[in-house]
Amino acid sequence: MSSTSSEVGLDTVDVRFNAGEAYEIQVRGHCLRTDQPVDAGGADTAPTPTELFVSSLAACVAYYAGRYLSRHGYGRTGLEVTASFEMATDRPARVAAIRITLRPPADLPPEKWPALRAVAGHCTVHNSVTITPEIELDLV
Repeated sequence: MSSTSSEVGLDTVDVRFNAGEAYEIQVRGHCLRTDQPVDAGGADTAPTPTELFVSSLAACVAYYAGRYLSRHGYGRTGLEVTASFEMATDRPARVAAIRITLRPPADLPPEKWPALRAVAGHCTVHNSVTITPEIELDLV
C-alpha cells in the first residue's frame, strides 16, 4: 500500500506540470518524467505517456518471465523483451496494436517456451489492458 494513498486501499501516482509539454510523475518516492517529441510541441526530454504505457507492459512481461525463469532454476541473463506499437488512425486517440517479442535466455530449452509465454502473457499490466479497469476522472 502506498503511503501517499488518498483513499483506503488505493495506491497513488501524482503528476505535476514541469515546463512546456513535460510533466513530473511521483510514485512511491520515485520520480519519472514525460514529454512530447519536438514535432508535437515538446522538447523531447523524456518518453511520452503512451511510450511509458507500452514500456510498462514490456517491463511487466519481462518481470513475470524473469520470475518464471528463477522459479524453474534458470538464469535471467539474456532475457529481453521488445515492444512495438501502432497508434490508431481514427478517433479517439489510442494505441491500436502492441506486439511483444520475448527472447528467453539461451539456456532455456524450447520445450519450456510455451509455459514461459503463458506466464509472461498474464502479467498484471497485460491483465489490466485485457480486463479493463474502471476509470474515474474527478475534477476537484
